[in-house]
Amino acid sequence: MDRNRVEKMFADAGWYGVPEKDVLAFMYSLTDDEPYILGPDSLPQEGVPVGTITEHEMVSAIYPNSMHRYRIYVPAQYDAKKETPIMVFLDGITQYLRRKVNTPVVLDNLIAAGKIPVMLALFLEPGDNGDGEPVYGGSFIGPVSNRSKEYDSIDDIFARFLDEEILPEIQKNYNITSNPEGRGICGASSGAIAAFNASWHHTHSFRKVICHIPSFTDIRGGHNVPVIVRKNPRKPIRVLLQDGEKDLNTSQGDWVLSNKQMVSALEYKEYDYKYVFGVGGHTMYHGASILPESLCWLWRDYTK
Repeated sequence: MDRNRVEKMFADAGWYGVPEKDVLAFMYSLTDDEPYILGPDSLPQEGVPVGTITEHEMVSAIYPNSMHRYRIYVPAQYDAKKETPIMVFLDGITQYLRRKVNTPVVLDNLIAAGKIPVMLALFLEPGDNGDGEPVYGGSFIGPVSNRSKEYDSIDDIFARFLDEEILPEIQKNYNITSNPEGRGICGASSGAIAAFNASWHHTHSFRKVICHIPSFTDIRGGHNVPVIVRKNPRKPIRVLLQDGEKDLNTSQGDWVLSNKQMVSALEYKEYDYKYVFGVGGHTMYHGASILPESLCWLWRDYTK
């Protein structure tokens, strides 16, 4: 987005007490002078079967009175008699269903080409009742969004929410595999650290993770995650981490340095990981452009 739109967005967000230096850092990082575009696997292709998407919502008990909107993608090749893998996308509606990412089209194309298994996808939004965004009291989604509490917290509560509330609701209608190797989770920024933490705490449920521009920074303790990874036994998690040289540098931390710390921890503990570093900022342009190859890498050896 251009500078005028960024300035208006920040004015509308109502950030209170934000250091001017941080505002400028966000504006610099969110502008779209990036060289990334969607490739053929992210664009509609003639003859490729198209999946269906349905809309749902659910009120949580783990996050009291917080309503979560979500959409479910079902590929044309889905067979209800077979246990089916699933990929969860956090900020799914507002981020991964956007045309700039085109996730359902990516899934249609890759499934049809046999590059990834036939899989369901959950596009999940954070709850509508909480503390707001992690930006000094303001919010892009609304002043009562529960996004920061759910996504930036490094405890196991969000993993429990997925396991105990959302997935069982979906399993009422769809045959989702119970094999953790057949369950992946993806997110960007705060959603990326949430994706990693969900897998870290509930490895019995998720073992494949994509982290776009993740926030392993000092928001709700996320800067401690690389140390936690170093000091604990290696878990059977596969991780792809994407970042760019224009990512954020604010009073909450330096995203580039924090993500390199995370990559170093994964390397030290000999995880199955991939690090993709580019020239972009705190946007989805780079992550969207590599989403097809990222999903292929993540699911490269999956067998039922």
